[in-house]
Amino acid sequence: MTSTPRRRLAVAVAGALLGSAVLSGCAVTLIEGRASPVAGPQGDVPAAEFPIIGATDDEVDRIARNALADLNSYWTGQFVPTFGQDFTTLTGGYYSVDPGALDPAQYPNGQIGCGETPDAVVDNAFYCGPGAEYPNGDAIQYDRAFLGALAFGTGGGEGYGRFIPALVMAHEFGHAVQGRVGYPVERSINIETQADCFAGAWTAWVAEGNAAYDSIRPGELDDVLRGYLLLRDPVGTGAYEGQAHGSYFDRVSAFQQGFDDGPAACRDDFDATRAFTQSAFQSDLDFATGGDAPYEQTVEEFVPDGLGEFWQLAFDQLGEEFTPPDVEPFSGEAPDCAGEDTDLDLLYCPADATVRYDEVDLTLPLYAAEQGGDYAVLTAVAIPYALAARDQLGLPVDGQAAVRSAVCLSGAFTSAVLGAETTVLSISPGDADESVSFLLEHATDPAVLPDVQLTGFQLVDVFRSGVVDGLAACDIGA
Repeated sequence: MTSTPRRRLAVAVAGALLGSAVLSGCAVTLIEGRASPVAGPQGDVPAAEFPIIGATDDEVDRIARNALADLNSYWTGQFVPTFGQDFTTLTGGYYSVDPGALDPAQYPNGQIGCGETPDAVVDNAFYCGPGAEYPNGDAIQYDRAFLGALAFGTGGGEGYGRFIPALVMAHEFGHAVQGRVGYPVERSINIETQADCFAGAWTAWVAEGNAAYDSIRPGELDDVLRGYLLLRDPVGTGAYEGQAHGSYFDRVSAFQQGFDDGPAACRDDFDATRAFTQSAFQSDLDFATGGDAPYEQTVEEFVPDGLGEFWQLAFDQLGEEFTPPDVEPFSGEAPDCAGEDTDLDLLYCPADATVRYDEVDLTLPLYAAEQGGDYAVLTAVAIPYALAARDQLGLPVDGQAAVRSAVCLSGAFTSAVLGAETTVLSISPGDADESVSFLLEHATDPAVLPDVQLTGFQLVDVFRSGVVDGLAACDIGA
């Protein structure tokens, strides 16, 4: 996040605020714990019925086989309504590789798909399309040791949950879908995020209890989004570089769009007009700092001036008068609000129209965290600031609907900064990723925000709807 020269706010911001989308998509309906009705897998597909060359009875192979069987069922049912043609099964098959126990004799002619040697898939998974130069194109292959480490961790470290191998299969199967219907545009980031979208559409189908072998719990959806942190491009990668896959926000946003809106949205919304938050660093200073402004500038300038500017413009568009609330830090123990004990790290007190944040327990550690930074802090404080704005509009500031709206409004603020020339600040590479990390890792803590039974997945989803559709998505009458 960087400061920008003070100049008149571009007219384009108003369109972004009131719903001229920066990113392709539509307003989202909150998912109330949607998940399949059972707690775990509903049985396994027999290996003989769904062969994977090189597979063992390893847990990752079992998960991958179940996912691939369910993916075939899903896309068999979706292809005609989505693409107007029948789905054809992959002709090149599926390949499992463990680089630490590699036996080339397990593979026909010592090859996996598309004539590759097994070591081509080390620390990876990929789909390769059909080609005249090799007999086993149209195939998916994966490194099961790598996927196991992602799912279950290594060396005592935690992984990202049992659904991660299934997610990777769903992404690669998304490329198999593209191999049948064509790419949305010949640009890597569009191709990769469309595959994420297809994976999200399938995951929603699983969450609704439709799959024969797979299931997912509500909390596991948080782990799925956390897993995308490992799968994003390095911060500072240009959106249109040759192998770009997308930022954390870009990939999570694509997945959630598929989850919310289904495969038709994935088909339609990933052409050359799609915008992405991923960008390259624009200066040596930006690169050296990772795009982060100093903490003091963040809380003393960007918080009051940046949020104040946004809400002044928003209220102008709504035909209302806006009075910036006071913004005050505290250290460890929040001041009382009209005699009430408010033991939260982020809060808005209607009695004195003051936004407060805990520097000791939240914003300083958040700024210093590996996946934190200036924009994580700004996103955090933007939530109680949005409650202050709701209060001035005569809207409730307590309960799930108010918190959901406030998180959405923090996304609408991000939409305005992304989509226009602001006079106070501009987005740096990785800033929107920091928002996702804050919402997943901190905002679900009842010490940070009121415990209103929203998962990290839900919080990110409503934030995304604000980024995509601006104020119109956020339940303030815009």
